[in-house]
Amino acid sequence: MLTLIKNGDILSPEPLGRRSILFAGNEVLHIGEIDEAALASAGVEIDVIDANGAWVIPGLLDPHVHFTGGGGEGGFATRTPEIQISDFISGGITTAVGLLGTDGTTRHMTSLLAKARGLEEEGMTTYIYTGNYDVDTPTITDNAKDDIILIDKIVGIAEIAISDSRSGQPTVEELSKLAAQARVGGLLSGKAGVVHFHTGPGKGYLSQLHELLDRYELPPTTLYATHISRSKELFDDAIRLAARGSFVDITAADDTGEWIRYYKESGGDLNQLTLSSDGNGSLPVFNEAGEMIGLGVASARTLFEQFISAVNDHGMTLDETLPLVTSNTARALKLGRKGRIATDADADFAILDKDTLELRDVFAKGRRMMKDGEIQVFGTFEKR
Repeated sequence: MLTLIKNGDILSPEPLGRRSILFAGNEVLHIGEIDEAALASAGVEIDVIDANGAWVIPGLLDPHVHFTGGGGEGGFATRTPEIQISDFISGGITTAVGLLGTDGTTRHMTSLLAKARGLEEEGMTTYIYTGNYDVDTPTITDNAKDDIILIDKIVGIAEIAISDSRSGQPTVEELSKLAAQARVGGLLSGKAGVVHFHTGPGKGYLSQLHELLDRYELPPTTLYATHISRSKELFDDAIRLAARGSFVDITAADDTGEWIRYYKESGGDLNQLTLSSDGNGSLPVFNEAGEMIGLGVASARTLFEQFISAVNDHGMTLDETLPLVTSNTARALKLGRKGRIATDADADFAILDKDTLELRDVFAKGRRMMKDGEIQVFGTFEKR
């Protein structure tokens, strides 16, 4: 069966105007004028979605999600649960990248890979990083380079922690060896080969990453720093890192729109900025003595909410913010068929009401996952 989305204004993420999209399964067949009468006379079965009064955008990409849960900093009872596919669909996310966090002992790379495959079977696109906070970092094969080369879903290493009391306190030399493994693994497999760094609240900020670029022969795109909005000092350092050609990532939270606007007003390169949800990761709060005094759980839907809030509440435009959750992320992770609407891209779309920017429909790999605001596809063990 063919599917036709008509009368919508397309943001690819660049504006394409009012056009129709014809696709079958995961293949986009045509973008432009579609002769429905000719298709009907040829006896072609076609499902027509009228997107009048709506934006049609690429499905969102989330580059930082704890598929198998995270946390545990407050003891075994504080380990957060696995994520479900409906958590992604409710926020228009059609592609996500999973990772481990603090815990590389009771959380395992093989479990992360299995969860990624399960989410893919349920209807979305998934990738993962190998590793966790620590150095030496856990892998599936003997080393991270081989993981990237040999395991289809692994696109890089993450989340290596710096400037944080929970990190493995790596030296720059140790980080350089990991970055070299990621770089060579990416070259030999045609993948991004990035190292995705968890940045904590420590006063070192991103100094180790700047030193890596100063001392070693590494392309800046090998380094990808997240959690950059913990403080103004860290954020300013991230702007400097992005100016050197690395990608930097804001974890979606209530103040994300303010940080995006500050980034823009400070001359930050918007082409090097992405947003992520940290979905199903823990949100621990520590006092000055390092004691955990509070704990929350991040929601994948926050990515969509804060992307929209940046437009509705903080004076950004859709043209400026949409790449932060689509094409920029696809470039950072070398996902060539993701993050845009084109005939050589996957059939991942979201439809937003033009007036409210509320999410109306979601298509992942050509399958309708949300219809008129109602989720259509749930995980195997989710309650409907």
